[in-house]
Amino acid sequence: MLLLHCSQKLLSLYKSLAGSIPESLKVYGSLYYINHGNPFNMELLVDSWPEYQTVIISPQKQEMTDDMDPYTNVYRVFSKEPQKLQEVLKNCGVINWKQKFQIQGCQESLGEEIKAIAFSTSVKVNYSKLLLYLTEHSPGLKASTESKPGSRREAHHPDDGSESGVPNFKFSQLDVCHALVNDNWDIGQNEKSLRYIQRCIQTLPAFCLQGPEGHPVTWATMDPSCEVGMAYTLDRYRSKGKLRQLLGYFMKYLRQENIPFYLSVLEENEKSRRAVEGSGFSVASCGWHQWICSPGKVPFVL
Repeated sequence: MLLLHCSQKLLSLYKSLAGSIPESLKVYGSLYYINHGNPFNMELLVDSWPEYQTVIISPQKQEMTDDMDPYTNVYRVFSKEPQKLQEVLKNCGVINWKQKFQIQGCQESLGEEIKAIAFSTSVKVNYSKLLLYLTEHSPGLKASTESKPGSRREAHHPDDGSESGVPNFKFSQLDVCHALVNDNWDIGQNEKSLRYIQRCIQTLPAFCLQGPEGHPVTWATMDPSCEVGMAYTLDRYRSKGKLRQLLGYFMKYLRQENIPFYLSVLEENEKSRRAVEGSGFSVASCGWHQWICSPGKVPFVL
C-alpha cells in the first residue's frame, strides 16, 4: 500500500471518490477532514496510484497505542474490487490484527473478505448493519480546500444565538463538559468512549438544543468520517420534534460550511427513522456496515 500525503493527490482522490458515493462515503468523509486540518491525525493508503482499487484510512500509528480502544482503532475502507480485499489486507501490513478495532464501510461485499482473513488469524468478528441516510445535499460534492473550517469556536453558525422557534429553547454548541453524551450512548458509557466523545466535541461540529433550565435536551455530534451521530433526546422531550429541529439547524450549518454529512439508523429504531426522514433524509441504495474485530480471547462488546 502507498501512503498518500501530497495535498494535490489527496484532492484529486477526493474528487474521484465523489463519483462512487454512497459506497465511498466513509472514506470520502474521512478524506474531507484530512484535507481540512486532519484533527484526528489520520493517514490514507491506496493500493496503487494514480489508478487505484482500494483505499484505507486509519489513524496514524502513534494514535493507536491502546490495543483495547476500538473507538480510536478504526479503519475505513472503500474498494472497487471487494473480492480482492482479502489479498490486500493480508499483504499490506496496514491492519494490526493483534488489536481490537473496527472496520467501517458502505459496501456489504467487504464482509466475506474480512471474515475470511479474520478466521485465518484467529480473530473474532462481530458484524453490524444500519440504514444509511442521505439528503440531496449530503455529499458536499464541491471538493475544495478553500473553505477550511478551522476552529468551530471561530466558525460562523447559522442564526448565531437564535432561538429555536419555541419559547425557552435555544440552539447551542455542545460543550466538552457534557458527559451526558457518553452516559446515553448505547455503545459508549466507559472511559475510552468518553475520551473519544470529548475529542469529537472539541474538534468537530457538535450541537444541542437547550431546554428552559439551560441544559441540553437533545444533541448530535459528528465523527471523523463526517457522519452525524451519537444523537439522543431525553425521555421527557421525545415525540415533540426536538431532534428534528436540531437536525435542521445542524444541516444548515454543515451546508453553509460545505461539510459533507450523512447518518445511520438501526432499521428497527422507528422513532429515530421518523425524525431523520422528517428532516429531509432518505435511505441510501447501500447500507452502513461495521465489523468489530477482536483477538481470540477478547469479548465483542465495545
